[in-house]
Amino acid sequence: MKKTLIKTKHLSKSFSTGGDLQHVLKNIDLELYQGDFTVIMGASGAGKSTLLYALSGMDTPSLGTITFGEKVISDMNQDELSVFRRSHCGFVFQQIYLIEGMSLIENVLAAGLLTGRDKMSLLAKARELFSRVDISEETQKKFPAQISGGEAQRAGIVRALINSPEILFADEPTGALNSKTGLDVLNTLTDFNEQGQSIIMVTHDMRSARRGNRILYLKDGTILGECRLGRWVHGDRERHEKLSSFLSEMGW
Repeated sequence: MKKTLIKTKHLSKSFSTGGDLQHVLKNIDLELYQGDFTVIMGASGAGKSTLLYALSGMDTPSLGTITFGEKVISDMNQDELSVFRRSHCGFVFQQIYLIEGMSLIENVLAAGLLTGRDKMSLLAKARELFSRVDISEETQKKFPAQISGGEAQRAGIVRALINSPEILFADEPTGALNSKTGLDVLNTLTDFNEQGQSIIMVTHDMRSARRGNRILYLKDGTILGECRLGRWVHGDRERHEKLSSFLSEMGW
């Protein structure tokens, strides 16, 4: 039986806009499991990114609880959440946010040093991760402006994984990339998941969604349905057809 990493109960999120209350997430009960590659899909405005940020502690719910492992993170204050995220969560965004004045290796080490870890052990871990995403030592010394978008996103994945997070949260990680570099990033994420890394990814792209083994579909702030695909196998036509049929049923 899979270990539960995150559990939500009656998770709700509302915003006040122009005096009106907008309910973005509505009473969501959800369990997310260790080792899964969970994909969150839905139309624009469905609440996908809001859900991702709530699950990771980047945003706080208006109502309900979020339990991450044994900790109720929805009860934490902002300082407690900041410390918690550094050690337990990794983040990959559509915009990569590497620090321009630092080399790739410096960007990664800076993220690791925030947790108080030893620099030499961090350097060894960073070298290993860079090797796994096929970024050479020469490229590691370059600055973000000197590399391609695909290299920058793969470096962003290394930075996200340097502290060995329980879950890697990815928000449209291929959204700003062309087809080739986007595929490289998907392959990188899939490889890490196959090695046991738990991933939760928001995407509107069906090619990206096929990499997940569990697809959640949001509509108007609620989970309308979910689809189980099993582990990724390249060229699995039945997988594509099953996901296409599910998304059609959801009205995607």
